[in-house]
Amino acid sequence: MSRIESTNDFVVKFANINGSGSASANELFARAILRMGVPVSPRNIFPSNIQGMPTWYELRVCEAGWLGRRGGVDLMVAMNPQTWAQDLQEIEPGGYLFYDSTKPPESLRDDVHAIGMPVTAICNGTYEDPRQRTLYKNIMVIGALAELMSVELAVVEQLLAEQYKGKERLLDGNVRALKAGASFAREHLAEANAAGRARAFAPPSASGEPGGWPSPVGLTVRRADRVGARIFMEGNAASALGMVYGGATVCAWYPITPSTSVAEAFAGYCKQFRTGPEGESRHAIVQAEDEIAAIGMILGAGWNGARSFTATSGPGVSLMTEFLGFAYFAEVPLTLINVQRGGPSTGMPTRTQQADLLSCAFASHGDTQQVLLFPEDPRECFDFSATALDLADRLQTPVIVMSDLDIGMNQRLCEPLEWDDTRRMDRGKVLSAADLEAGKEFARYKDLDGDAISYRTYPGTHPKLGSYFTRGSTHNAQAVYSERGDDYRYIADRLVRKMQTAARIAPQPQLRPAAQPTRLGVLYFGSTSPSMDEALTQLAAEGIHLDACRIRAYPFADAVGEFIAAHDAVFVVEQNRDGQCRQLLMTQFEPDPKKLKKLLHFDGTPITARFIVKAITQQVHQLAVAGVQA
Repeated sequence: MSRIESTNDFVVKFANINGSGSASANELFARAILRMGVPVSPRNIFPSNIQGMPTWYELRVCEAGWLGRRGGVDLMVAMNPQTWAQDLQEIEPGGYLFYDSTKPPESLRDDVHAIGMPVTAICNGTYEDPRQRTLYKNIMVIGALAELMSVELAVVEQLLAEQYKGKERLLDGNVRALKAGASFAREHLAEANAAGRARAFAPPSASGEPGGWPSPVGLTVRRADRVGARIFMEGNAASALGMVYGGATVCAWYPITPSTSVAEAFAGYCKQFRTGPEGESRHAIVQAEDEIAAIGMILGAGWNGARSFTATSGPGVSLMTEFLGFAYFAEVPLTLINVQRGGPSTGMPTRTQQADLLSCAFASHGDTQQVLLFPEDPRECFDFSATALDLADRLQTPVIVMSDLDIGMNQRLCEPLEWDDTRRMDRGKVLSAADLEAGKEFARYKDLDGDAISYRTYPGTHPKLGSYFTRGSTHNAQAVYSERGDDYRYIADRLVRKMQTAARIAPQPQLRPAAQPTRLGVLYFGSTSPSMDEALTQLAAEGIHLDACRIRAYPFADAVGEFIAAHDAVFVVEQNRDGQCRQLLMTQFEPDPKKLKKLLHFDGTPITARFIVKAITQQVHQLAVAGVQA
């Protein structure tokens, strides 16, 4: 039987039970490989309901540096009998199954190499405390895998020492369990123990030299130097830190998966960076009674001049739409981080999608349009969160950062976060008391400079000058209530032109020309980026060349329309069912509908390079028949 043999390029998936403590052990394994200089890309796949349900942790190890989800599993660590059949089917032919052999397996596959270890029996015979049996079982598995795959045990021990610094009792217990798992693997798993189906071989040592003991697993980790200065963090934490650096002092929120950790991280950072020398709080964080109250609070704070934000997901956005419409029409700065999840309704709370584009772009009733930013990784979550605060102030309108679960709740490798200490907040067009005293014209909703953005004042700026009434009903340029058609048209037309200004000053698209001239292009955005980068390389190797454009903001910049016009066919890659980005492109640029080709992925899992390559290859062949060449 053939077997997969690979060094620093494979996928391991752990199948376990929610609440068993497996996630921290699995992350320990990922960090150990990362510390050996090999890039990793983990994804925690967990249930939205109670403890005891199935959970998975998928880890891609890729020295080449591809960070998107690959698809397929080379080694399945199957520790959950509930999902045995499903987990077994995911393994690539010639791959490996590591399982708890305390009980005989339900079934096996003839084209998969099975390695059994009686983990439960070992733990039951070693520990009396039921909780210790559960927690140390996970660490014991990590020890066995480290030994089987040449992951340096000393690196894992160092990570445990850092994790349990000052908690020597916990550290000692974890190290013993780790070494016990490694020892068992070395002494008992040298030869495959599943009907002799796996051929033994000698993996390289930690130094990369041949030798070592015979292992039944052909997947090995070898030290490399491919991580560089990159950092490993979650997008939600990066968004929270971006809000701190961007000057936010007010956060109102209501818990909802997968955005809750944005507010929690912001609270933690504020204790460090928003606390005065006497311990006084220089921030306000409110867990509101619901999403409607949360956005109402930050709307009031923004009107009063404070930089404020809320974080939510799709169902929360649905509840917030009336206040978003108010902020758009009354022209009040407002920043929102939407960590998208599977929908509609309750949908799939712990799965990822890019399916909130339409609901956010046109949030609220009537002719409403919102500004959206699309970060691709934690680094851009940081950058775009700070930028969103500037844009909201400058444009006097809501700005929504469109993250998603794949970016927000998973540890990702990204470039280090950077901040220019000379950077100052862009508060936009705000008149001071001195401006008003000097006779500066003030008409709250009048375009005086041709950019469609009017001047505003903060409450209490001047005892007599610069006051106005903020309303969600129709008004004229002087903020006076009016139902005259001409007054409404003036405001409505100016708001359209303000969105044109937004398209010019928001983050611009990134263009990536193909290695040779082509009439085909591809548009993509957000968390699709790492898989798209890998797919473009694979497609080029197969002779399919595409110019690429990564969209970073909506309303779209003129460059996006020019990119569409320059190609005979453009694939629009997105993670939703209805082609929402394509619909926005059609609305803004009105191209020939046949030119924009849908490429949709919406099962709740992150899109893979394999999926993109297969879908584009099929469509390119169809286009070739019609006379369009790559």
